[in-house]
Amino acid sequence: MKIRANILLWLGLVLTLIAVLVPASMAFAQDQEQGPSGAQAALAGGIMLVFGLIGLAFYVYVALAVQTIAKKTHTENAWWAWIPILNAILLLNIAKKPLWWFLLLLIPFVGLIIAIIVWMAVAEARGKPSWWGILLIVPLVGIIVPGYLAWSD
Repeated sequence: MKIRANILLWLGLVLTLIAVLVPASMAFAQDQEQGPSGAQAALAGGIMLVFGLIGLAFYVYVALAVQTIAKKTHTENAWWAWIPILNAILLLNIAKKPLWWFLLLLIPFVGLIIAIIVWMAVAEARGKPSWWGILLIVPLVGIIVPGYLAWSD
């Protein structure tokens, strides 16, 4: 079962990388004879590539952190951290919140409040103060929270 999960994990990562890189490489493949519009398309593709790689790196970081938190809290199916919708369900399982809260996460402003409450419960599940969940709304500090909850003792 672990081998199958690892294969699915790597397949998902490869497909995500392809989905990010193919549109950007298509912009670079245009002929240079098109003049400024070709150069502008190449610049736009390069910018998309950079932002895509930054987004992919952030996704990998959060997925690794959630997977580590799930393993440390002995929550089943820690590999769900790599699948977009299932990672939210995994966080709800770690926080011991009902699964119907997933619907609340989809509501624009309510989802932010619910996400903070869930991360506060995740912090408590890891034995940390619950105010670590509130730090998610602080710019740049919120990036540290999943890593701290995952890899601190």
